[in-house]
Amino acid sequence: MHIKQTPLYRTRVARLPKHLKVLIAALAFVAPVMAAGVSKDLPREQDFILTAYYSPLPGQCCYVKGGYRADKVLNGEGTNGADGTEVYPGMIAAPASYAFGTVVALPGIGRFAVHDRGGAITELEGGAHRLDIWVGHGEEGLARALAFGVRRVRGTVYEVGGFQPKVSFSLESFPAVLNRLEPFLVRGQDLLAVSVKAGDRGLSVETLQRSLGKTGFFDQAPTGLFGVATQDALTRFNAAYGLTEPSDHLSERSAATLAAAVRRADVTPPVAKNVDRSAKASVIRTAQRTMRFLGYYKGRTNGVYSDTLAAAILKFQQSEQLVGTAEDPGAGRIGPLTRGKLKTQWNQKLVADLADRLMILHRVEVLLDQKGKNLDQFLSEGDSGQSVTLLQRLLADRGYFPSEKVNGYFGLQTREAVLQYQIDRQLVAAEGGSGAGTVGPQTLKSLRAEEQQEAYLLVRSEGWRAL
Repeated sequence: MHIKQTPLYRTRVARLPKHLKVLIAALAFVAPVMAAGVSKDLPREQDFILTAYYSPLPGQCCYVKGGYRADKVLNGEGTNGADGTEVYPGMIAAPASYAFGTVVALPGIGRFAVHDRGGAITELEGGAHRLDIWVGHGEEGLARALAFGVRRVRGTVYEVGGFQPKVSFSLESFPAVLNRLEPFLVRGQDLLAVSVKAGDRGLSVETLQRSLGKTGFFDQAPTGLFGVATQDALTRFNAAYGLTEPSDHLSERSAATLAAAVRRADVTPPVAKNVDRSAKASVIRTAQRTMRFLGYYKGRTNGVYSDTLAAAILKFQQSEQLVGTAEDPGAGRIGPLTRGKLKTQWNQKLVADLADRLMILHRVEVLLDQKGKNLDQFLSEGDSGQSVTLLQRLLADRGYFPSEKVNGYFGLQTREAVLQYQIDRQLVAAEGGSGAGTVGPQTLKSLRAEEQQEAYLLVRSEGWRAL
């Protein structure tokens, strides 16, 4: 017997209109594409290893690699990023996988845009990516970069084409710790070797302020900022030494005069006691020599207080407006006020003579730099190139390296030659000392100073063409 089974329920499928079927099919095709686009535009988190770099300028007190040219190689030309964008606060160098214009937000630091590359700026093993933050020009920028050090943070990446927040970063949030520059000093506190102007901030400005303080023209604590107080002090210094130099920057003549004045800041006065007819012969002879040096006396150095000496003293006093006529009290005799004025004029003349010598030394150094005869880079074992060749030749000239072995490669023989040079100059105590066998700031400073002095003596004896 066949029994017909009837289902207890029946599922009824409604037929979709044709236009809805077409719409669903289109959405099924488009949805994956839209999903992919949205995921690409979404920000992503990333671990970063951060460092900082700067744009070197000529005339800095110091460079991280020893010289301007070497720092330009390390930091690029320092004017534009790899995509041509002019450097600015908020620019970073990132690995090549980051498109130019990508924005990266770093917590507690700021938001940056990628406009630069770098040989060491890569995606590291372990998942972290290197970033290099631009932090300014010159000494201030270098001080910021050194103070920043190396940091690890987790940031957010905003790709080009998606939502991107605005770049937001202030250099003021990165302190320029100027004492970080001191280990890199090659030329010491040489005012002639640096270039500073109003508005600058750096160790060179601190050096200027300390020098003005030692000569009595700057009575504040050094700030490293070339502001109104520094400019006013430089104005008064120039006037005191009879210089018609600008005060909005440190000129070569002002720098040389100030450097000379610092060297002579603690000299004893040429005439230490009063001079009149009752003075001892030794005191009178000192007065005669001093008045002759200043151009007021042409008599004998015999220790006799004569009318000729009295007339010379009177002429000096009148030039300094200490007296009017020979009948005025103290006229023709050297007392405390006249002694003070004598010391000032005597010292200023000696300062001017020393400043002339310092300017010649500086010009010798500039010429040696232009001719490529001055080493301007820190070097160590494994380095090669023209700088190593120059180092080997300098060492050969001083008997530390065989001239026939000059090859431009810093190997074991070059290291041993550098070490022996350092020991002889008392730059290191022994082979295991800090910096032994490498050309660091002190060794570079010594080599440059010796080459400069030799060239100076050559110029003095044979003229500038000898270089």
